[in-house]
This record gives sequence, structure tokens and C-alpha cells, in this order.
Amino acid sequence: MRVYNTLSKKKEDFVPIKEGEVNMYVCGPTVYNLIHIGNARPMIVFDTARRYMEHKGYKVNYVSNFTDVDDKIIKKANEEGVDPSVISERYIAECRKDMEGLNVKTATVHPKATEEIDGMIEMIRTLIDKGHAYVAKDGTVYFKTRSFKDYGKLSHKNLDDLRSGARSLLVSGEDQKEDPLDFVLWKPKKEGEPYWESPWCEGRPGWHIECSVMSRKYLGEEIDIHAGGEDLIFPHHENEIAQSEAANGKQFAKYWLHNAFLNIDNKKMSKSAGNFFTVRDISEKYDLQVLRFFMLSAHYRSPLNFSADLMEAAKNGLERITSCVGNLNFMLDKAADRELTDEERETLKQAEAYIAKFDEAMDDDFNTADAISAIFELVKFVNTHADEQSCKALLQALKEEIVMLSDICGLIVEKKEEILDADIEALIRERQEARKAKNFARADEIRDTLAAQGIILEDTREGVKWKRA
Repeated sequence: MRVYNTLSKKKEDFVPIKEGEVNMYVCGPTVYNLIHIGNARPMIVFDTARRYMEHKGYKVNYVSNFTDVDDKIIKKANEEGVDPSVISERYIAECRKDMEGLNVKTATVHPKATEEIDGMIEMIRTLIDKGHAYVAKDGTVYFKTRSFKDYGKLSHKNLDDLRSGARSLLVSGEDQKEDPLDFVLWKPKKEGEPYWESPWCEGRPGWHIECSVMSRKYLGEEIDIHAGGEDLIFPHHENEIAQSEAANGKQFAKYWLHNAFLNIDNKKMSKSAGNFFTVRDISEKYDLQVLRFFMLSAHYRSPLNFSADLMEAAKNGLERITSCVGNLNFMLDKAADRELTDEERETLKQAEAYIAKFDEAMDDDFNTADAISAIFELVKFVNTHADEQSCKALLQALKEEIVMLSDICGLIVEKKEEILDADIEALIRERQEARKAKNFARADEIRDTLAAQGIILEDTREGVKWKRA
């Protein structure tokens, strides 16, 4: 398996620090509102990477945080006249609902920043003791950026060039900095803000320190993979590296994976532009499995454009897979329970080629676009080679292959069986008898009756199928 490492700017063979085990940290959302579809992209793509590594036999320790103290959370809390924890807990719960809808697996640990303050204070104290941080007059603690000689190795920026762009790092109390590039580790409290006691002042941590601390606590000082959106490369991930490696004296993360931006109709997503969509907005129009399928239709490092037309295409694409699985289930109910013929054994052997093609795509830096193409090819093969004459063993094996590959992508393609009421089942049987007796008026009447109850009948060459409207 090869992955593209932002640190080296090239694909590298993936070799975990500990054989058979992967420690992976993915930056999570700041919980002040419902998550938007841009937040959903890293959740989906790195969940899929996790699923594939688990499929390959790795034990994956997957940590993704919730930033539950932040200026936006505090602002919203003050507007509502509630404690900031009320806001953060509300939107953590809403985020979990959306993640469930997207079929994103729960992390091994979902730490919260406010529950890790002691660890942050400990790391900041270590940085001060090692000469990598200093305390200003008002109690603000700054990281001494130039003390870390490798600063800029992830974003491939050098310190002299960064001086002209230092505004992205500015905070209140700028005049206290020894160098414009130094960044905040701890800041004094302001009126109306939550705060914690520290050796330097009553206050709260800077944003960057939380991930360094939570990663170290739950995964160790050295981890295999750190991932997130490409907007986090600088300054957030760059600062994480500086803090972690300066404090621990070890390489922080071996591989850095970043997904590209999501645009809306070829424009940057923006509330002011009226093209801002939450996951909840999309759920009102589409099953969230369609959104997941859409997100995986492009390689995670490629920019992705969201549009109504592309979502419709994703919906149709997902239905091709679910329809194939549905047809297989329908044929399984009637299939003969016999030994495989030589021809059927050859069919199974040929189908394995699509699994190999899927694995080849995922081994190449988690190329979900090509992996989904392999699933489509398998579906086309199954539609051509499976019919009502096939034995159960063949149909079951083909179905399991499609379901397995789809599950690695987090796609639910086998609908749960719905049990019809006895009266409805009786009506379906009566309609079949009416059709045999050429009593088409009665057959149509029954169809209309069932349609009124939300049961849609489909007459196919394999027999009558039904679905809920």
C-alpha cells in the first residue's frame, strides 16, 4: 500500500511503526453549529481509509477530536445567554447524528478539548522548560517559532518568507511577541469567557496545542498517520509538529494525509454567496448514503465540485449497486440449492478479478474513484452472469463480494428486509391469481390499493417485486 505524504510531497510505501497496528489522528470539527458538507469530506474519506486498513487486517486506533472551546462557541453562548458547554454539547450530539447518517464509524476515542486542559498545561510547561516557549507580561504564553529549526517542513514554507504572511498568526497582544511568527499556546481570560487556572494566568489554551496533547495521550508520542483538510496544513498542522516534536523530542507523525477542498457549483462555499449547505440540508433532499457516494467518486486529494446534477448522478450510481444486490436477493429466494457447475466455478473465479482491481485502487493512496469503478464493473459482470437458473452458492458468493467492497467504502447497499402485513401479502397473492385468470381489472385495482398504502409493485421477468414509495 502506498500513500501520498504531504511531508515529502510524494507517494511512499506505507509501513506502520508497529507491525499490524495503525495509530491515526484526524482533526475533528469545532462544534458551534451543524456541520457543513465541507466538514463531511474528511470524515468520509478518512473513515474509508480506516475501513480499508481494517479490511487488510490492521488494528486501527482512530482518534478524532471535538474542539469544544473556541471564539465562535463563546460568541454563540453569549448570544443565547447560556454556558458554552451547552452549545458544544448540543452540536456534538448533532454532529454524531450526521456522522451516523453518513455511516462514519465512531472513533476509538472522540476526545474533547475542555477535558484535556491539564495535559495542555503540562506540555506548555515542558516547552517553556526546554526554551521553546516564553511567558509575556499579561500571562500569554507564546511558542518561540525560530527555536524549532524544522519549522515549515510540512507546508514547505521558510521562516523568512512567512514574515510577510504573518498576519494569519496575529492575536491580541501582538506587541508582546519576541518574533511576529511566534504563536499562542495559552491566553488570558476575557470577560464572558470560560477559563482555567494555570501557572501563568487564568485563561484558556490556544487552538493548536489541543491536538498535540490529545494525540500524545491517546496514541503516543509517535503516530503513523495524521490527517485532515488541506486548509489545516498551515498553520495548524505545522504548529502541531513544532509543539509536539519540540516537547517530545521525536517525530510526531510519519505520514500526513490531506483532502482537497469542496466547491459548490465551482465556487468556494460561502454563506454570503448563498451556496452554503449543511449535511442536514442535504439530508432533506437525499439519503446521506448518496452524499457519501458522491464524496468518494473523486480521489480525496482532488478538488471536488458539488452540484445538483452531480448529486443526481451519484444517486443513480448508488442505485445501480443497490438494485443489483436487490435482484440477487430476489433470485436467492428461488434459487436451487445445488453444487456449483464448472461454468459457475469459472464465473466466481472471473469475479475475483474485480476484487483484485478494487484492492489495487485502494492500495494506490486510497483511490476510491477507481475502487468504485471496480464495483461498477463487478455489478455489470453479475448482471450478465447471474440469473434465475444460477445456484444459491453462486448468487450468495457474488452478493457477498459486492456487499463487502461496498462496505469498505461505507456504502450500505443491502436494504433491510421489510415485512409486509398479512393483508398486504394476501393482496399481492390475489393480484397474481387475478393476472393468471386474465382478470386485469381486479389486478389493477389491487395495484392501486397497494399504491395508496405506499407499496409500489414492479412486474419483472423474475416475478413481482415491491418497494415502499
